[in-house]
Amino acid sequence: MPTEDRSEFGDYLRRRRAAMSPPEPGGARTSRRKVPGLRRQEIAGIAGISVEYYTRLEQGRAPHPSREVLTALARAFELSAAERDHLFRLGGAVPAGPSSPGDVVRPGLLRLLRGLDATMPVTVHDGRLDLLARNEAAAELLGPLLGSGRPGCNIAYQAFTSPALPELLGEEGAALFSRLAAAEFRAALSRYPGDPYLRAVFAELTATSPAFREHWARGEVDAGRSAVKTVRHPVRGWTEFGVEVLHDPERDHWIMRYTSRTEDRPRRTPPAGNGDLGKCRSDE
Repeated sequence: MPTEDRSEFGDYLRRRRAAMSPPEPGGARTSRRKVPGLRRQEIAGIAGISVEYYTRLEQGRAPHPSREVLTALARAFELSAAERDHLFRLGGAVPAGPSSPGDVVRPGLLRLLRGLDATMPVTVHDGRLDLLARNEAAAELLGPLLGSGRPGCNIAYQAFTSPALPELLGEEGAALFSRLAAAEFRAALSRYPGDPYLRAVFAELTATSPAFREHWARGEVDAGRSAVKTVRHPVRGWTEFGVEVLHDPERDHWIMRYTSRTEDRPRRTPPAGNGDLGKCRSDE
């Protein structure tokens, strides 16, 4: 939560400034100085703000800084994502989200996916709703959904173009999947309103899919975190899964874990699904 404690914000600025290595005359930084860190005028110059204003910020005498000033200070101090978010909270602002999702899945997360190959399907998709990675169990379960090219890996594009949805989810489940896919796509566009890729997918679906236009007109927004759904497994037939979704906010990656609830018990007909099914791009 944002804080009203101006003194804590000023203390944080002073500590960060003291931890910075002063520049040498040629531009490289060195620690050779009687007083550690940068001078106020040096950090103010890097951030592009006046020395007087920066001094008032450190002393807790200035109003809450704007998001632009906080962003400039975060760059000047070379803060990590966690440190930047802390600076924003101390400055009285909600932390800024990433300008775009990360392109690379954490290596440790990829090892986790491989380690669960024989246990449960797991997928990773980003904030644009593109599938980034999946383990073998997820490929076996969700393979029919995957399309070709980048749009074929997007949940919204998948929901309104894949002929495999009714076979995989049943007619009612496929219809609900499409409805919630449109709601999740609206949330993605809200996070990244100027993203040209998302805008291109939106334009194509609007032009080619009456179902997408119908669902979009509802104005619904959604980002599911927990669900129970039934999917036609290629070996076990209709199988009920509990789905839990975990979020990595720094990269805006979403991890979906599918835990079987019906084991090998077949089902004659599937209940309606709830739409967060695996996000669509092959990791190859």
